[in-house]
Amino acid sequence: MNDKLPLAIFLMGPTASGKTELAIRLRQRFPIELISVDSALIYKGMDIGTAKPTADEQAAAPHRLIDIIDPVESYSAADFRRDALQLMDEITSQGKIPMLVGGTMLYYKALLEGLSPLPAADQEIRAQIEQEAIQKGWQVLHDELKQIDPVSAERIHPNDPQRLSRALEVFRISGKTLTELTQQKGDPIPYDVKQFAIAPQERSELHRRIELRYEKMVDTGFEDEVRALHQRSDLHPDLPSIRCVGYRQMWGYLEGEYSFDEAIFKGVCATRQLAKRQITWLRSWKDLTWLDSQNIDHGVETIANVIASN
Repeated sequence: MNDKLPLAIFLMGPTASGKTELAIRLRQRFPIELISVDSALIYKGMDIGTAKPTADEQAAAPHRLIDIIDPVESYSAADFRRDALQLMDEITSQGKIPMLVGGTMLYYKALLEGLSPLPAADQEIRAQIEQEAIQKGWQVLHDELKQIDPVSAERIHPNDPQRLSRALEVFRISGKTLTELTQQKGDPIPYDVKQFAIAPQERSELHRRIELRYEKMVDTGFEDEVRALHQRSDLHPDLPSIRCVGYRQMWGYLEGEYSFDEAIFKGVCATRQLAKRQITWLRSWKDLTWLDSQNIDHGVETIANVIASN
């Protein structure tokens, strides 16, 4: 009996580190199918500010889980895990290798470790919480969360109604706090996972890449892209889509909160902070092989050797 688990490759790394280029080059050589692991690339109509793979790149190497929902919709780590596992199963049943590419570390964690047994959404309780928020304000509900679950209250901002509502909803449905439940894990992933992370060795090089990419985004019409979103009556700055790095800052400019130049400066700073968080998370990650952004050829060969020996 062959009980060997199928191979899956994770290609992680901070924003602007060269993940897409490396993934495309590997796909040209091996029977690989790409799955995007990015909480911003899921949104339709948000192409420039998310640095979505171009039409040419997508033609050369199609990425799954890109452009799957409208910016007004929400998509959780649980949704990602369900969709990614289904795609990985399809890919391996075709005799190909799933390669997961992106920088949303929470998605990778959910996929690797499984998810805690959180209760499904309850529309009635959710509506009740919203009604209370209208009457008393979110700050009062945040104070309530502080009493029930101080750990979650510390993590969730009073101005984040989506996560605040969910934390209260979980407690009201199950009688257990979000903190208690998230400490329980689900089933591990049924794959032999090889994990790689790509980043420049020097932090200054990553900053240079981020600034260069941001300039290119602005030159190719980022402001117009956000303006089109801003004109929609159903979108607002509390949505996860509009809270994406870069979009939040450009939205602030369109709302008159600061100048265009300030929006760009703030966007670059926020992107640097995102990259710093991604690297911090990756440094604590187990079983990871680091690759250098400035030597893509070596990265291709390193992963090629792993695929060939499997």
